[in-house]
Amino acid sequence: MSNRDASGQHGAIVWEGARYVTRLRFRMSHDIPSSLRYNGSQTGDSLTRMPRMRRLVRAWNSRRPVSRLREKGEDVARSTSGSASLSPQAANHAVTPRTSSVWRRMWSNRAVYLFILPGFLWYVVFHYLPILGNVIAWKDYNIFIGIQASPWVGWENFQAIFTDPEFEVALRNTLIIEGLQLVFAFPAPLALALLLNSLISEQVKRTIQSIVYLPHFLSWVIVIAVWQQLFGGDGFLNQILLNQGFDRVNIMNNPDTFKLLAVMQSIWKDAGWGTIIFLAALTKIDVHLYEAAAMDGAGGWRRLINITLPGIRSVIVLLLILRLGSMLTVGFEQYFLQRGAVGADAAEVLDTFIYFRGIVNGDWSFAAAVGIWRAIIGALLIFGANWLAKKFFDEGIF
Repeated sequence: MSNRDASGQHGAIVWEGARYVTRLRFRMSHDIPSSLRYNGSQTGDSLTRMPRMRRLVRAWNSRRPVSRLREKGEDVARSTSGSASLSPQAANHAVTPRTSSVWRRMWSNRAVYLFILPGFLWYVVFHYLPILGNVIAWKDYNIFIGIQASPWVGWENFQAIFTDPEFEVALRNTLIIEGLQLVFAFPAPLALALLLNSLISEQVKRTIQSIVYLPHFLSWVIVIAVWQQLFGGDGFLNQILLNQGFDRVNIMNNPDTFKLLAVMQSIWKDAGWGTIIFLAALTKIDVHLYEAAAMDGAGGWRRLINITLPGIRSVIVLLLILRLGSMLTVGFEQYFLQRGAVGADAAEVLDTFIYFRGIVNGDWSFAAAVGIWRAIIGALLIFGANWLAKKFFDEGIF
């Protein structure tokens, strides 16, 4: 066999090895296949003995840039110039990662996209398509003649928002309830997560987690019924007070204390569920930091302030920004179910106001204008809170 033929056969082997490595797309998150490792196996040994193949293997293990790998491809092409089947362009194309089209990648992951398809369709049908109907906010919409036949009124519905006395009551109640929830309900999951994280026994921890998660899966109808049986006029608490010779305490029907009652109900229902994110964030903190702080004499409070809270600060800021974005959306079912017991002056919020003004009273255009106004304010709150978070904490969601 001549030197030219031997060189061509040698280059062909290296060419096939380079093509095999290229088919793995040179993704930085993968490992080189075992068939190309220098592990003494027949295939690996026969390939990695060759100098150029060893350079390719070393380039993969050292995570060299793609441009360096292209130079190796050109080197392979020059070494195999005696073979008619190789060219510098082909070698460069072989080592360069092959970029698949978007549709090809989607087809290769069709099982995943099929899995998320129902949720995607649900959002499209019930969240995005109804946005087109917000055009009625600039019309005097009549349900019997349709959207197109309804006359345009411009910004009249938006101007009427700030002169409506019922809207002022709903807005005031919403801001008061949301303010109380930011003070009491927002820190409750964090405090509960810190307590659960301090437990040593995993069995006790899991038992308490299962108990505090349960109320989240109950509907507000059941939650209000349970609270009525406990704190209502003929509830368990009043029966004990009557047996002890005390008067009844009107908790569920008292409009003066309803806002605090609503916040307590929200804490009881959702505080346990909110601990999931905080517990996941706490697991990311290095335990060696606590050990080093304890060796330096730091107590529990100092470890909490200097290690735990800074370690989950990004999660706290993220949840706070999202909470501020939904500040004008405190919920519907909870206040709708108790509105008749305490009155509209105490329980009317923007969600119930839109329902009664739009669906019950038929003022669809005005209700749509209130909804658009609330969405715009919510977006501005998110941008403002994100700007403040980045300014003072160097944290943000975008």
